[in-house]
Amino acid sequence: VQLQASGGGLVQAGGSLTLSCAASGTNFSLNVMAWYRQAPGKQRELVAGITKGGTTTYADTLKARFTISRDNAKNTVYLQITSLKPEDTAVYYCAALAVTGHSDSEYWGQGTQVTVSS
Repeated sequence: VQLQASGGGLVQAGGSLTLSCAASGTNFSLNVMAWYRQAPGKQRELVAGITKGGTTTYADTLKARFTISRDNAKNTVYLQITSLKPEDTAVYYCAALAVTGHSDSEYWGQGTQVTVSS
C-alpha cells in the first residue's frame, strides 16, 4: 500500500488549506486513517484520525480548526485546516492501518510541508 500526500504549501496566517492523501495498491482494505504532523525540532504528533465508518478523533488542542474526512470509494483521506497559525508549520504525514491478504499493517505517506507565514 502506498500513501501519497498532497496539498501542502506556503500560506499566510489566517488562511486555510486542505490536505489530501490517496492510498493505492492491490488487494487491500483500509481501516483507520490518520494525519500526524512534525514541526521542526519537535516530536511527531497525532492531529486526527478517522475510522472506516467515519468516527473521528482529534488532538484536543487542534479540534476547533482541523477537520478530517475520508472518501472510501477513492481510498482518500482529507484534512481541512482553517485559521492557520505560524505554529501549524510542520510536515504533515498521513498514515493508515490496512489489511492486505491476512495481515494488518501500518503504512505512512511521505509527508507534505505546510508553512504558515505571519
